[in-house]
Amino acid sequence: MVKCREKEGQFTHSVRVPTCKLSKNTAFTLSSCRRFPAKHVLTGMNSVESCGVLEIRSFSALADDSVSEAGKQITKIADCLILIEVHRLDGKTTEMEFGGMFGDMTKKIRLACSLQEGEGKGNNSFVDLDTREGVNDGFPRIGPNDSLLPGLFDDVALNCLARVSRSDYASLACINRRYNLLIRSGYLSGLRKKLGIVELEHLVYLVCDPRGWEAFDPKRNRWITLPKIPCDECFNHADKESLAVGSELLVFGRELMDFAIWKYSLICRGWVKCQEMNRPRCLFGSGSLGSIAIVAGGSDKYGNVLESAELYDSSSGTWVLLPNMHTPRRLCSGFFMDGKFYVIGGMSSPTVSLTCGEEYDLKTRNWRKIEGMYPYVNGAAQAPPLVAVVDNELYAVEHLTNMVKKYDKEDNTWSELGRLPVRADSSNGWGLAFKACGEKLLVVGGQRGPEGEAVVLNSWCPRTGVRSGTIDWQVLGVKEHVGVFVYNCAVMGWSGEMLLD
Repeated sequence: MVKCREKEGQFTHSVRVPTCKLSKNTAFTLSSCRRFPAKHVLTGMNSVESCGVLEIRSFSALADDSVSEAGKQITKIADCLILIEVHRLDGKTTEMEFGGMFGDMTKKIRLACSLQEGEGKGNNSFVDLDTREGVNDGFPRIGPNDSLLPGLFDDVALNCLARVSRSDYASLACINRRYNLLIRSGYLSGLRKKLGIVELEHLVYLVCDPRGWEAFDPKRNRWITLPKIPCDECFNHADKESLAVGSELLVFGRELMDFAIWKYSLICRGWVKCQEMNRPRCLFGSGSLGSIAIVAGGSDKYGNVLESAELYDSSSGTWVLLPNMHTPRRLCSGFFMDGKFYVIGGMSSPTVSLTCGEEYDLKTRNWRKIEGMYPYVNGAAQAPPLVAVVDNELYAVEHLTNMVKKYDKEDNTWSELGRLPVRADSSNGWGLAFKACGEKLLVVGGQRGPEGEAVVLNSWCPRTGVRSGTIDWQVLGVKEHVGVFVYNCAVMGWSGEMLLD
């Protein structure tokens, strides 16, 4: 631990100096006006005697992997970025290296993490923040404790916070500026993976009225209201499509002049404009797997039916064109199964409905046509096929009969399982969501009762089987006084190892 000097003779709080490269054109001065017990300063350092009391003298850290003291360059040794000269009280001099295990858990978050808080604003990092707000260095000080978790070193606190549900990130970010920057950095997500936290979590995003998007946390039975999309009125009232990929919710629609995509980040907890597709479209089929998503088919702004497909990478926020499908289609549905992307149903023209499906292999980059994969043809007034994949098994809803069916991949046939908990035939499949939520199928639809209208989330785990032709649907959640029509719905799922569709 060292002190950061803002003005000559004045010292503020502690800052941790891990082993990592500093960004270019960055320079700051670190100094100490207090003495530290050697056993504390020794944490994560090499070649320092474990007796006596050490005092850290001032030095400057520059951007080219070196340290300058009194005009003298000291080049880093091995994997240690900073080599500090330390003067002991007995008059002897030794050298102290910041590296090894010191800051191993925090080196990315402390120096390598810089974030844009908004357009036109400067970068922020935990180094910048710590110089003002401080960290828990294990020593008592006058004033409030600014550690992440009082009484714990920040490395330990980060391990604890990594186990917090992502649905609680918005609340954590409101605690103070350090927590806000921690959540915005995305570091906890990476730490969850590093620690091997594999507990599955899901958020169900839906919009049922003009007031905007809501998110439901099934694990905690909690509703979360998202901020309004800062879009124009045309986008706000136009038909929209949605897709959850990685830690982002993408909402597709049309503004006054052209198509537009807005994305909500679970990490940053705000809406920003997403990069446009290479070939903007609507009424397409889509699916996500981990941090990637694929959209296929649809119509352009002139009404032309498309055969093109694009892949979106949420880690870079970019779209890449894929090879064209064999058949152009719109009002279709897409999904991932067995690591491959599929698109089924839809129409190639206002009068021609498609029963074939297509399979895209991400490894070979080839499309394969599957005849008769979806025999339940849909007309121009009907919703796209309601499909969901659980445990790499495909399920669908037949609009006219309100029945749930299962696809046999070997025989290319469908078998009937049981009825939906709500009606899909009353609106030709519109206003209803049929999604996968982990190991369960999720049906989101409106119901009217003595106490008014409500949207009900029903779930069923296919592993439990079907008894006497009846599916045992369980109520997962209820949202009251929002109408009975579900305009859009998307399910975001993740674990510590990877994000799931």
